[in-house]
Amino acid sequence: MITRSALIWLSRQEGLKDFATSFGFFKKLTTRFVAGENIDEVIPFIRQINSENATASFDHLNESVGSAAEAEQEVLEYLDILAKIDEQRIRSNVSIKLTQFGLGLDPELAYQNARRVVVEAERRGNFVRVDMEDSSVTQVTIDIFRRLRAEFGLNTVGIVLQSYLYRTLADAQELVKLPARIRICKGAYNEPPEVAFPEKKDVDANYIKVMQLLLSSGTYHGIATHDPKMIDATIEFAAREGIGKEKYEFQMLYGIRRDLQHQLARDGFNVRIYVPYGKHWYPYFMRRLAERPANIWFVMKNLAKG
Repeated sequence: MITRSALIWLSRQEGLKDFATSFGFFKKLTTRFVAGENIDEVIPFIRQINSENATASFDHLNESVGSAAEAEQEVLEYLDILAKIDEQRIRSNVSIKLTQFGLGLDPELAYQNARRVVVEAERRGNFVRVDMEDSSVTQVTIDIFRRLRAEFGLNTVGIVLQSYLYRTLADAQELVKLPARIRICKGAYNEPPEVAFPEKKDVDANYIKVMQLLLSSGTYHGIATHDPKMIDATIEFAAREGIGKEKYEFQMLYGIRRDLQHQLARDGFNVRIYVPYGKHWYPYFMRRLAERPANIWFVMKNLAKG
């Protein structure tokens, strides 16, 4: 199997993007999981998602920007996305990463940039999800989200938590008191055992604990997973507790387990698809593989599953 260090090295060689996409298999992989390089390429895919009784979330790819000017371009991109959602009458919200708004440069800059997007989303009656990144920025991400949530409504800004972190259950217990709309996912970064469960069974057990806490809170949350066991556990818990399908949504990534996406939508569940796009897809795609090289096999299997 290709090593993690090799994938990380490849992720830094964006000049290899054109070379890599000259190979049909690699191009098929990337176009399956990244919707395009600009917003106009993405809109038809979101129309298709909407036609299949699912909603979407735009995710513009560009993490860890290197300058305030680059962060400014990300803000302008998201303001344009929110305008296009209205103009095109598509059902979608947006997902942001604070590092793309300058978190690595200055947390206050990231907050102010994120706030500009949230202000525009509120004006347009839309919603911003503050995504979660690696554990080095977990606390500052929560801190910035709390500042935003103190000013903006429950249905304007939300956050993401990751079940592989030891701290997540306690974070969820505190955030539901605000209240806050939370997306729970397992997490895909390569974290040390000091901060994250090394074993999948423990990640899954924590996921179920947090999912049950969220569904019991009465707030509308996102249950983000492609794992049929986690989906079944969610459906079973909701049915047992009398929690209706309209009280939560399943969330999945564009191109992964489309069979499950379609089945859940047909069964009457709310489904939201996160749609990544942007010219920086190459480092994003390679880093996702590098975080867990086993993802290579996950991706290949999903090509066959549909």
